[in-house]
Amino acid sequence: MKKIHSNKKIQLLLGLLTGIGFGFILHRSGVTKYDVIIGQLLLYDFTVLKVMLTAVMVGMWGVYALKKFNLATLHPKTSSFNSSVFGGLVFGLGFALLGYCPGTVAGAAGSGALDAILGGVPGILVGSFIFASLYHRMENFLNRNSFSKFTFPEIIGVNEWYLILPAELLLLMTLILIERAGL
Repeated sequence: MKKIHSNKKIQLLLGLLTGIGFGFILHRSGVTKYDVIIGQLLLYDFTVLKVMLTAVMVGMWGVYALKKFNLATLHPKTSSFNSSVFGGLVFGLGFALLGYCPGTVAGAAGSGALDAILGGVPGILVGSFIFASLYHRMENFLNRNSFSKFTFPEIIGVNEWYLILPAELLLLMTLILIERAGL
């Protein structure tokens, strides 16, 4: 395992393969389609919510299972209210203009959607360049009102599985209710 942690090429390859796999899943589930995303925003097609809740469940279980078996360590980052609001506004603006989030625009571009290729990918690149260029001017503002870099289990002082298991059950019940409602 140490070989993977110290080998940047293997890490990049694993990241690429994971990204391709996730993009394939997004495409197969239909959430790279503009109509499905708009259906979620208009609250008549809950495919996006179902895929995201499933991803959260798999991710939560997977990350903490890897941690339990010492195959991964968590490195939570400090964040702030200001950076969360700013990021949410930029994300929302891009989403409103094109109807894709960064993950779904990559999946849609990979499947040949011209609006994603001609609008989304250049939008991500230009937006990233602008943010990187202006970051040094905005850094103090973005880092104000910061909050802890601890995880919820660390904050309340319990074993993470005491939160994961009920959260998984709650998410599963939510998925079942959405499905039964025909959404």
